[in-house]
Amino acid sequence: MRRREFISLIGSVAATWPLAARAQQSAMPVIGFVNVASAKGYAPLLSAFLKGLSETGYADGRNVAIEYRWAEDQSDRLPALVADLVHRQVAVIAATSTPAALAAKAATKTIPVVFTTASDPVQLGLVASLNQPGGNVTGVTQTNTEITPKRLQILHELAPTASVMALLVNPANPAISATNIKELQATARALGLELHVLNASTERDFDGAFAKLIELRAGGLVIAGDPFFTSQIEQLAALTVRHAVPANYHNRDFAVAGGLLSYGTNFRETYRLAGNYTGRVLKGDKPADLPVQQATKVELIINLKTAKALGITVPPSMQARADEMIE
Repeated sequence: MRRREFISLIGSVAATWPLAARAQQSAMPVIGFVNVASAKGYAPLLSAFLKGLSETGYADGRNVAIEYRWAEDQSDRLPALVADLVHRQVAVIAATSTPAALAAKAATKTIPVVFTTASDPVQLGLVASLNQPGGNVTGVTQTNTEITPKRLQILHELAPTASVMALLVNPANPAISATNIKELQATARALGLELHVLNASTERDFDGAFAKLIELRAGGLVIAGDPFFTSQIEQLAALTVRHAVPANYHNRDFAVAGGLLSYGTNFRETYRLAGNYTGRVLKGDKPADLPVQQATKVELIINLKTAKALGITVPPSMQARADEMIE
């Protein structure tokens, strides 16, 4: 082979390498991952999602690509974010929050959608039934009508002399906040407690909410389950410690970050199940044939160090019920 022909051949092969790489990448199925919150605070849950995905043989960047869309706690951005994923014709949309799930449901009737939600997906209109979802949507729910009232009951057990309690909700997420308010008000009346509702939908709202909390001399704070609060979990834990407020959230990471306790569904398990379902859809399973999974395991995590700092004695009976105690 002549030198000039050899150089020409090498050049032509080299020129095709980027094209081949792009073709291989474009051949990968693409998952559109969308959430109403920000990526901040979601690393443990995202890791659980990827673990569930790996159980079906998929790994981001190896044989599947993931397009992440975070609404940064602005739910009005969700329709545009989901529309972009639909335009890109992703293989499946993982809608990991109630607002994201509703936006995905409204945006497409053909692209499979796998959701996570803390609400009843039937009442939300996401699926026809839990056992037979129908259509292109299925997923995982953490709904448990006893969990939210139980958070207040546990706080009352730890602070039995307190007559005033508070509930922090995100008014920008009415699907969750309205349910929490209704349930907690009924529980407070049954316990003979005065319950005040505090609002926060941005980081700027936290200072005002906690100032009101102190003004009310509330003996405890229930933080409603919400994607925004999950994204700010470390800041919320720090604020409860700074203001010496016994607080209960539904996510284990709250107690790990210094909050007094957490009581709720294992959210990491929820995201793992959602990742697993997403992988199964990529393999050809139809959402209509995949029953909505219910994450039913509830965990009680107590931070004994924080309890001591707050002057709270955790009863032996509660310690015995705890799934984990942080010392």
